[in-house]
Amino acid sequence: MESTQLVILAGLVIGLVYGSVGLLSGFCLMSSMRGWLTEGDGRLVRSYALAIAVAIAASQFLAGNGMADLGKSIYLQQTFSAPVLFLGGLLFGYGMVLSNGCGSRALVLLGRGNLRSFVVVIVLAIAAQMTLKGLIAPARIALVQASQATVTVNSLPSLLATLGPTEAVSRMLAAAAIVVALILFSFAHPAFRRSPGQIAAGAIIGLLVASGWYVTGYLGADDFNPVPVTSLTFVAPIADSLQYAMLSTGLTLNFGIATVGGVFAGSLATAIATGRFHLEGYSSPRHMLRSAAGAALMGIGGVMAFGCSIGQGLTGVSTLAVGSFIAVAGILLGTTAGLRGALRVQPLAMA
Repeated sequence: MESTQLVILAGLVIGLVYGSVGLLSGFCLMSSMRGWLTEGDGRLVRSYALAIAVAIAASQFLAGNGMADLGKSIYLQQTFSAPVLFLGGLLFGYGMVLSNGCGSRALVLLGRGNLRSFVVVIVLAIAAQMTLKGLIAPARIALVQASQATVTVNSLPSLLATLGPTEAVSRMLAAAAIVVALILFSFAHPAFRRSPGQIAAGAIIGLLVASGWYVTGYLGADDFNPVPVTSLTFVAPIADSLQYAMLSTGLTLNFGIATVGGVFAGSLATAIATGRFHLEGYSSPRHMLRSAAGAALMGIGGVMAFGCSIGQGLTGVSTLAVGSFIAVAGILLGTTAGLRGALRVQPLAMA
């Protein structure tokens, strides 16, 4: 089997597992933040924190042992625009609250029969393509060009290395500090310690991020036909999946598209097998309008931020890139603004 075909097959399998685990556990940053900030339930946010810890530990292990060159990913660039990354994160986070979940969660719920998620996925895909290559692209490019800067330090390990330690030691110290802090945060919560399903979900999804790096960075490292080094992310791949469904004869199937298909299929199979599949729709036109507006903000913001709550929140952060932490700060602030304070989005009945 050629390396490209192996990468696509592995992307499908990773997506299948993510879709199943996501459906069974309810894994979602927005749900995590809402449970923590407004409902007093911190289990889901601890599951998310554990996923970050596992993703960082496993991904940095791969990088340190030459099994994935994270420097070839989009996250560890020497030139980037911190304001655009942050603004994109803000838009994505607030849009996530309006739509009641991120793009990956919409795919999972779509597999369960949630037709509201179909609207979210389609609108997100269109808005993302418009921002990547369409009407909004010139404005995005102008913003980036006006605010980008070239830096010598683009990751936490490289920042530590300026103080004297070697690259390997800097990587180990930076990863260990964050991983230990996140694990302590997760398991300090008694309710989380009594939730084996949430613990398993966090660990599995964190390992899926590292698996994506291994597949694209090691198995796909063909000198004659290399594939982009990437892992779990959903905004651009959802946009590419819609375009591929429409124009497949002119496009190439890739890891991201295979992952998107796998997430939907994994959720669908799990929903049918567990009796969770049932059709749902919008409760009102206002409900649909708000959901679509949120999806548009996620599509635009996700492209500007180079990723979503998974693409930056897990995959980007697993590289320890400075830009990823900036984008995640925007996502968290945008989500918090939508859940609390003057910009709070009034809840509507959604699954």
